[in-house]
Amino acid sequence: MIERRPLHFWVNGEEYRLEIPIYRLLIDVLRDDLHLTGTKRSCDIGVCGSCTVLMDGKSVSACLMLAARIDGRRLLTIEGLQKDGRLHPVQQAFLNNWGLQCGYCTPGMVLTAVELLEINPDPTPEDVREELMGNLCRCTGYKKIVESVIAAAKQLREVRSEK
Repeated sequence: MIERRPLHFWVNGEEYRLEIPIYRLLIDVLRDDLHLTGTKRSCDIGVCGSCTVLMDGKSVSACLMLAARIDGRRLLTIEGLQKDGRLHPVQQAFLNNWGLQCGYCTPGMVLTAVELLEINPDPTPEDVREELMGNLCRCTGYKKIVESVIAAAKQLREVRSEK
């Protein structure tokens, strides 16, 4: 018999209670159980960044994390970034600045950028490149991605200064 574990956690502000096999990965819970398919499965070894989600504000690789570790935690996936039908400024900047192509890596890139901009609201292009090192993109040369994050940082600073 497969050992199961009850979990109580939040994803994108919504509360969940599940009972899952102890060996289950977070990416499988998100995609298969919760039907949140914005988190992408790619390398399955934690080096590409496509499965990046934020757990309590910190980026994690959902393909490596046992779902049992999310008990009592708060997760944010790409689906949870937009509010009231409006894209998050980082999402909007990726659109406005051509920071995406096929879009497969984009959810992980965007969430990593969100984490960076919480820590460093005025990053240099070098800061952005360093933070995004763990996110691989096969379509771009990263120039537009970096420009998108810098544009989002500027917009977020302007919004914060208006408050």
